[in-house]
Amino acid sequence: MYRIMFVCKKNSRRSQMAEGFARALGGDKVRVTSAGLEASFVDPLTVQVMAEAGIDISQQTSKPLSDFRPEDFDAVISLCGCGVSLPPEWVTRDYFDDWQLEDPEGGDMETFRRVRDQVKERVVKLLQELP
Repeated sequence: MYRIMFVCKKNSRRSQMAEGFARALGGDKVRVTSAGLEASFVDPLTVQVMAEAGIDISQQTSKPLSDFRPEDFDAVISLCGCGVSLPPEWVTRDYFDDWQLEDPEGGDMETFRRVRDQVKERVVKLLQELP
């Protein structure tokens, strides 16, 4: 089982979307978690746009990265360009990528949908590339 950590600044939107898609699409092949450089809350608009895509993330919570150990993950994906702010042990996992996707915070539903679709596209590609 491949262990993936999705990281964002607050673990409110993009990383929550990625966790939801990876969990739904990855099946038994992956174990997925998301966290933020700081914990916050799961944005209700994120829950709503994911429900539109048929994925329920209403039980997901925002968690701080400090609650986790890097050695417990094979892949670390930053969704916000925060890779430069991560401790070195996180960016030196077997697989690291920084997707640098737009934060939909404060945007309308179309913005959230656009970002959701970008996240899904990246997650699908990631899951296809897993060993």
